[in-house]
Amino acid sequence: MATEGIEGFLVETRNYGATAAFWKSLGFRSVLETEHGSGHWAHPSGGPYVFIVEQQDRELTTYPVLKVADSAAFAPEREPDFAQPFTPTHWGVDQALVRDPDGRIVALEAPLPEDRQADGHHHG
Repeated sequence: MATEGIEGFLVETRNYGATAAFWKSLGFRSVLETEHGSGHWAHPSGGPYVFIVEQQDRELTTYPVLKVADSAAFAPEREPDFAQPFTPTHWGVDQALVRDPDGRIVALEAPLPEDRQADGHHHG
């Protein structure tokens, strides 16, 4: 089993408010905003979400988030270059980071197995 396609995009920013206003002007609506400079934005017409994260410490990145049904059964035709293996997150998913042939990051997110459920915060 590989992936179920693009679920969303992570977008890092220096200014959460300005970036949120930009995506809002493009028709996205806030679904969840954290208290620490991040938030989940979705378009009412559907399609991938945008998760905005304020980042001051390093170069900004943007990457797609692909849905995986089961991290234990993840078996693409070609072995990916893992930057991070599947790891439980504080927002309640198993996340792996893989590199494309040019070194860009792609996130893979799968539901946590029931025996490893975390508390329910979201990205960031």
